[in-house]
Amino acid sequence: MARLDLHSRLVTWLKVALPLAALAILSTLFLLADRIDPTDAIPYADVDVEDLARDPRMSSPTYAGATSDGAGITLSATEARPATDGSNAAASGVAALLETPDGQRIDISADQAEFDSAGQKLILTGGVKLTTAAGYSIETDGMQAALGQTRVESISPVQVTAPFGQLDAGNFTLSQDANDPSAYLLVFNNRVKLIYDPQRQDP
Repeated sequence: MARLDLHSRLVTWLKVALPLAALAILSTLFLLADRIDPTDAIPYADVDVEDLARDPRMSSPTYAGATSDGAGITLSATEARPATDGSNAAASGVAALLETPDGQRIDISADQAEFDSAGQKLILTGGVKLTTAAGYSIETDGMQAALGQTRVESISPVQVTAPFGQLDAGNFTLSQDANDPSAYLLVFNNRVKLIYDPQRQDP
């Protein structure tokens, strides 16, 4: 009988003590936890929704594909805008990589570009630069590149740093060799001026 009475008293005491202990633990957690400052606002991106509606654009777009002759082409840009009535799709901060089947690597960069969907070509303007793994660096104000085949040509005079010296020309063309489809030719035309530097040649 005494054992039952002791058990009943213990159960009654635990019914009171355990909730009090739980309450004490929760109170400690709240006291130790970092206080929340209600004045701290949730960070939001600074976006002008009305401006985006008027002038829709995409950040950091990329495109990858292949030409009919098997060359791989990769395009990226800082920002791109879709085509609208009377204007082509446009991009800024453009970089392109062309890798031909014969192993050539051509890097192209430009400040601005327009995509001519009718002509299937990319028109590059502003600080256009083309470099090849063979050691050619070509700078010009304007260049266009076909997207269906490997063909890049300037639309303004070019200044060239070549393995053999400096070269100026009215234009250039990089395309597949008609006589040997497995090879590609870089041809300079129109008032070509060459300053030969023998020290640039490999010994």
